Amino acid sequence: QVHLLESGGGLVQPGGSLRLSCVVSGNIFSVNVMRWYRQAPGKEREFVAFINSAFYTVYGDTVKGRFTISRDNAKMTVYLQMNSLKPEDTAVYYCNVPTNQGTYWGQGTQVTVSS
Repeated sequence: QVHLLESGGGLVQPGGSLRLSCVVSGNIFSVNVMRWYRQAPGKEREFVAFINSAFYTVYGDTVKGRFTISRDNAKMTVYLQMNSLKPEDTAVYYCNVPTNQGTYWGQGTQVTVSS
């Protein structure tokens, strides 16, 4: 089994910043691809960012230039630095890791951007 645990969500004012973390643990030796998704109420789950073991990154159009994905391989942790937050960034943010055992999701962490 593989477990993903997100943290770092919360309430922030527009223009503020948050840093999300996702720790991967369990029966896994290494992780190649790590992704962040989000889902706002009443909307479909949306791709946010991708990073692979070579530190190649890809971002969704709505977060490009504001969010930064990074990782610490020794800690099997992926981060999402979110700057210049907008009310439309309000969502539950999920970490996602595809493995040869299947694709795993965390339980999500709520981010609310509101004044």
